[in-house]
Amino acid sequence: MRLRDLDILIVAPPPPGWGGRYWILVKLTTDDGITGWGECYASAVGPRAMRAVIEDVFARHMEGESAENVEMMFRRVYSSGFTQRPDPTVMGAFSGLEIACWDILGKARDRPVWALLGGLMNERVRAYTYLYPLERHPLPEFWVDAGMAADSAAEAVSRGYTAVKVDPAGPYTLRGGHQPAMSDISRSVAFCRAIREAVGDRADILFGTHGQFNTAGAIRLGRAIAEFDPLWYEEPLPPDNALEFAEVARATGIPVATGERLSTRAEFALLLRTGGAEILQPALGRAGGIWETRKLAALAESFNAQIAPHLYAGPVEWAANIHLAASIPNLLIAETIESPFHDRLIRGAIRVEDGFIAAPRAPGLGIEVDEALARAHPYEGDGLHLEMREEPCDYANGNVFEGGAPAPKA
Repeated sequence: MRLRDLDILIVAPPPPGWGGRYWILVKLTTDDGITGWGECYASAVGPRAMRAVIEDVFARHMEGESAENVEMMFRRVYSSGFTQRPDPTVMGAFSGLEIACWDILGKARDRPVWALLGGLMNERVRAYTYLYPLERHPLPEFWVDAGMAADSAAEAVSRGYTAVKVDPAGPYTLRGGHQPAMSDISRSVAFCRAIREAVGDRADILFGTHGQFNTAGAIRLGRAIAEFDPLWYEEPLPPDNALEFAEVARATGIPVATGERLSTRAEFALLLRTGGAEILQPALGRAGGIWETRKLAALAESFNAQIAPHLYAGPVEWAANIHLAASIPNLLIAETIESPFHDRLIRGAIRVEDGFIAAPRAPGLGIEVDEALARAHPYEGDGLHLEMREEPCDYANGNVFEGGAPAPKA
């Protein structure tokens, strides 16, 4: 069961493109013919450069190794180049390859991956969804209209969701943390109020930001929305200033959630030690893979912290998230993206039903990737999966910000 062949598919989801510009899927094959699928969630370099990184990580540290030796391969990659520290690009490459190893191991033993991680803790995984526009909602107006957000939230709750995430707080830019515009604070309050009125106590509000504020700005915004009792305040500060997260948590009284941009236990550990985050959101295609994230979940238990796997990627990472979620005691909730392309790409093997996801029962990740469909949608651009903008926050005219899913331009 030694790793022999690697194939990389860079897939562009068709419009509306929920999940990013592209997904990096990897397919590993062993010398005895078992195949496994993984997904790399890394966006610091372009897709062609990322392909080269994945090929190098595989050839240098994994090719010819038994798929069982996940810990050894992780240590090789983590320490390569005299680093022994998180590298989001290299660890992103390894994470997808590592997920594929678990798919192989589960198939070889005819057991789902969760059975290899300690067994089944959660037969159903609570799911949440970002608030996406419905067919009747115009773009880009949807992203800044509280009424439309409330409409989308009510529709999600009618389908069984008990938590919805919204991100109305203005632009995230490469300039680092800033003070929010007063108009962004007012809009955030309006969104929370409208959603709370629409869903009552049937669902939690998950308030999303993306590291765009400085400490004082994050506190101002958090205090303004606190009356609506959001379940979490997501990534209020840039991820490179972990010590300040605790200050935001103390000052706002809202549980802080973060982690989609972090890699390995090393980066999460400081947040746990300082009380900076009570909810950790690892993206398994970046955080080090399934085994490293299972270790993170165990570490988090000692700090009364919960895990909420993040998803702004494709359905292979989603499948890995669900296996982790099914196996841990400190699961809070898991992000999901319901789109026809997600569903078709894994042939409907995993689905949300009444706001929950049943633990997969088939071997490995429990999915069958439609390889022909993936190859029929190659990404041929040179953009990054997600990109920060250069323009600063507009304090005079307000901000019409479309989050991670901008409307197509003519």
